Amino acid sequence: MNWKLAYTIAVTHLLSKKKQTVVAMLGVTFGISMFIIMISFMTGVNQFLEDMAMDNTPHIRIYKPIELKENKIIAVGKQQTDKDWYVLEHQRPKKELTKIKNGLIMAQRIADMPEVLGVAPLVSSQVFFNNGPVQLPGTISGIDIESQKKLFQLDKKMDEGELNDLLKGSDVIVVGKGLAKKMNVKVGDRVSITTPEGNNLNVRIVGIFSFGISAWDETKSYATLATVQKIMGVDPSYITDLNMKLKDKEGALAFKDKLSKMYPDVYMEDWETANASILAGTEIRNVMTAVVCITLLIVAGFGIYNIMNMNIINKMKDIAILKATGFQGSDITGIFLLQSIMIGVAGGLLGLLIGWFFSFLLSRTPFPAGEFFRIDTFPVNFKLFHYASGLFFGFLTTLFAGYFPSKKAAKVDPVSIIRG
Repeated sequence: MNWKLAYTIAVTHLLSKKKQTVVAMLGVTFGISMFIIMISFMTGVNQFLEDMAMDNTPHIRIYKPIELKENKIIAVGKQQTDKDWYVLEHQRPKKELTKIKNGLIMAQRIADMPEVLGVAPLVSSQVFFNNGPVQLPGTISGIDIESQKKLFQLDKKMDEGELNDLLKGSDVIVVGKGLAKKMNVKVGDRVSITTPEGNNLNVRIVGIFSFGISAWDETKSYATLATVQKIMGVDPSYITDLNMKLKDKEGALAFKDKLSKMYPDVYMEDWETANASILAGTEIRNVMTAVVCITLLIVAGFGIYNIMNMNIINKMKDIAILKATGFQGSDITGIFLLQSIMIGVAGGLLGLLIGWFFSFLLSRTPFPAGEFFRIDTFPVNFKLFHYASGLFFGFLTTLFAGYFPSKKAAKVDPVSIIRG
């Protein structure tokens, strides 16, 4: 087959029906551009939600839960020989400390392991924040400032004051933006903190932070390890949590199993378990995005299929003449396939450009985040893979859309067409 001649004929056919060619190309352009806009935005949203969650979530959290151990006097289900023996039901939990035994030593040993990026020890307690008649429930966490900055970038979430201000004085805290608003306090004000055990301490607010998650910003506060241990009335070795980041978060489950064998007396939670609802939402959005994007490309393909069919009907006499002058069926198939491919490539490239342009505009559009959401513009991803995928699937769709009409053209009987 002479591809140069086939190309010339294909271009001639396309230019002879400019309006029809443009409509077919715009069908591909619309499908590809909407594909780019949607997948860029949806993956951007997923990435934003994952980053927001992972910024504040350890890859593995170690803590000691309060467990109910049912120690019965006799075994249930076995025959009793003495009516004076009883089985204890609805047993109440025993008061236990949530302290991790040798927590600081454990943190140091884990931090030295090659898989670990860092470990942040934590002392956490439920408290009441008292400001005059206002008493609000919340949590206070004692942190190692440097570890928290390195692993969770808490210093970048400060709206007022600095995280290092916790090291410049005693009995000072930083509070969430929502909590500060509820208590009607600002940097420099003092509030009273009461633990469930009745311990009380008057502290000064030196900073206000916001995570962008109202449930956290309205309840959380941070201080140094020593300050929270003082509020709780415990010794300096008292640690309730060890939050760690790994060099590769995908290996969290395997590393958790490894640690569980080393430290069987504590409970460990990996980031996938902690963020199960967010990950499930991400999977659902990915499926919805894929379905909509594929539908757009298929609709564009059907549009090209219909236009190519009409083109073949209109070009029946030309096809008959070509076959009468010696063109084979494969030559006719090649000519119309080239037309379809040229429409697909031209429409696909234009669609990529338009999709990128509108995605860029969307990424610069202010996002109505409200008071607590830490985002300025709509989250949009610009990944080369998305653009390559859009062009490939656009090309593939138009190839199939042009193949069947071109096979139909190859079967035209030139004698019947010329006679008819």
